[in-house]
Amino acid sequence: MVELVPPLVQAWERPSAPRPIVVIGAGGIVRDAHLPAYRRLGFDVKGLFDLKPERARELADEFGVRRIYRSVEEAVAEPDAVFDVAVPAVAVADVISRLPRGAAVLIQKPMGSDLEDARNILGLCQGLELIAAINFQLRFSPNMLALRDALRRGLLGRVTDVEVRINTHTPWHLWPFLRGIPRHEVLYHSIHYLDLLRALLGEPRGAFAKVVHNPLGELEAYSDTSTSIILDYGSELRVSLTMNHQHRFGAEYARSQLKVEGTDAAVVARMGVNLDYPKGRPDTFSFASANGAWGSMPLRGSWFTEAFEGPMSNLMRFVAGEDAVLESRVADAIKTMAVVEACYQSSASGGTPIPALPPPAAAPKDPSEGTVET
Repeated sequence: MVELVPPLVQAWERPSAPRPIVVIGAGGIVRDAHLPAYRRLGFDVKGLFDLKPERARELADEFGVRRIYRSVEEAVAEPDAVFDVAVPAVAVADVISRLPRGAAVLIQKPMGSDLEDARNILGLCQGLELIAAINFQLRFSPNMLALRDALRRGLLGRVTDVEVRINTHTPWHLWPFLRGIPRHEVLYHSIHYLDLLRALLGEPRGAFAKVVHNPLGELEAYSDTSTSIILDYGSELRVSLTMNHQHRFGAEYARSQLKVEGTDAAVVARMGVNLDYPKGRPDTFSFASANGAWGSMPLRGSWFTEAFEGPMSNLMRFVAGEDAVLESRVADAIKTMAVVEACYQSSASGGTPIPALPPPAAAPKDPSEGTVET
């Protein structure tokens, strides 16, 4: 059994003086993750706005939120608030353009629909002097914070192999706005892993990718549902991502994990929410020394919902001067969007053509052919 000494970090420190939160958007992710995380931390959610007032009212009643705003303008007029903008990518620019100058805002990923959109959002944030971050919460999941801490302390030695493997059935119908959009799997799902790998490993030199559309059944309405990606980190580090969201053959071979191997140790971290979304299974963190002895570390929670504590806590602490770095600031998040763009461009350009081969030479004629034995 491997013992992890010293204990690894699993939580982002809570701000000492939390500011009130105004949430714009009251969809499933707010219900399933944002509001449960804020309630657990004791954050004051001052009000909600959604284009469907009945949906905002339902969430307000469930989570004890005092106010429902009648418009975005009414919501952004709330003084001294931190804004949590949880709307589809196509609506992000419009919402943040209405925020007051200098406001603090956490924006739901992705950072727009494509890299051009992300550049526009970055420009809006800079023009309004917003303190803005993208909600790339997987970075803040307990097992991923532990992995980051292990890497920072050198417990794995030199990293030589990283692999993300997703083989599960994802209920895409829970997000109706994803139907028919031109970019889907990488932009809305694999972006989490691309952002995490950037946080852990630094910037890749390039990306090789193939996104695949499934024309069968309900998946026909979605542009891409499965993806293979290789990130180029040089000749001594293999980084591979394989995502299949259409596995319908039970739990035995379903997978949702990140594996990191180093010269001294290895880690396998399970992301359980993918295995039975949104209920999920518990996350795990397994650690092995070079001699192959595996152990596991108890976790304080999972990606859903404990990871959602981190981005808002980091934003509030940064605003208050308690954190020196805003981890997923828009100026960093656009680099993740650039990797997403590279994946789609790589897929569109196709693989390296197989070199043409000369036709096979004719077999030599058997000299015995055409003769008759006597």
